[in-house]
Amino acid sequence: MRKPVVLITGAGGEIGHGLIAHLARAGTQPVITLDVNPLEPALARMVQREFTGSITDKSLLERVLSEFEVETVYHLAALLSTRSEFTPTTAHQVNVDGTLNLLEFSQREAESHGRPVTFMYPSSIAAYGLPDLETKRRVGPVKEDDYNTPSTMYGCNKLYCEQLGRYYARFYKQLAAQPQSGRVDFRCVRFPGLISALTVPSGGTSDYAPEMIHAAAKGEPYACFVRPDTRIPFMAMPDGVEALLALSAAPKAALTRTAYNLAAFNPSAGEIRQEVVRAFPDADISWHTDTKRQGIVDSWPEDVDDSAARRDWGFAPRFDFVKAFRDYLIPTIGSRYAK
Repeated sequence: MRKPVVLITGAGGEIGHGLIAHLARAGTQPVITLDVNPLEPALARMVQREFTGSITDKSLLERVLSEFEVETVYHLAALLSTRSEFTPTTAHQVNVDGTLNLLEFSQREAESHGRPVTFMYPSSIAAYGLPDLETKRRVGPVKEDDYNTPSTMYGCNKLYCEQLGRYYARFYKQLAAQPQSGRVDFRCVRFPGLISALTVPSGGTSDYAPEMIHAAAKGEPYACFVRPDTRIPFMAMPDGVEALLALSAAPKAALTRTAYNLAAFNPSAGEIRQEVVRAFPDADISWHTDTKRQGIVDSWPEDVDDSAARRDWGFAPRFDFVKAFRDYLIPTIGSRYAK
């Protein structure tokens, strides 16, 4: 008999760590994972089965389909923004073709066991593209369907996959004799900049916030690559994990959209610097604008309207700006480098 399970792709990342830990504690459903790298041993012990490979490998997905009855997919695997700009073709293969493979996999799983598969998809504020800085400052919180003209490959990939998910959920093979849609219950959150205290920033376009903390905690100088007045929405990683879990558990009848904005706080880079210097008075944080990365960040909203998520499924982040930095990020990152 095939076993009912939750599948997490890209499980070795920080969101995957949080999801696996939560689902293991809950103990209501076994977890299987798919990642290009083996999981850390402590994480691997929490899952029933670990598959090592790529989401672009259809034969690997066939193996999963033959052995397991997947009821929920958390599709976290992706090539992120900075790397996607250097390798756009590879980004499309991973982010779009890989997602299409998982959507088709979920459709077949649902047809096999006779129930819809919940498909959880993290998108990004990179899906937005505001035309200029004046517009960004004027428009205020941006709604989900406004300014969907991204200027990065990653943003294009994410926006298209949001639409692919909506297609599978509502319009899949709509000319067929019998209804085919609805077997994939696609649910998407459009994340702001996610900041984790447990992973080292890797040069992402919104990583200037955690990079300041890491440099200050190590006693190293840091030149921030955006202007002090740069402002985008952010969220602490625990709130991101909890948002995915909350949306996956929401009654389908309550949902009015397939993709939802999320936000928690939106400090300027200068305000972030002030908070870091408050904790590390000797921090040496200066400004050296990278015009290319600054241009990308300037195309993202200063803030987003997440009222639909709050109304439909009770989204309510626990961490505001001060609490995120003083209670979560700075103490945890600081302890990493404590002498």
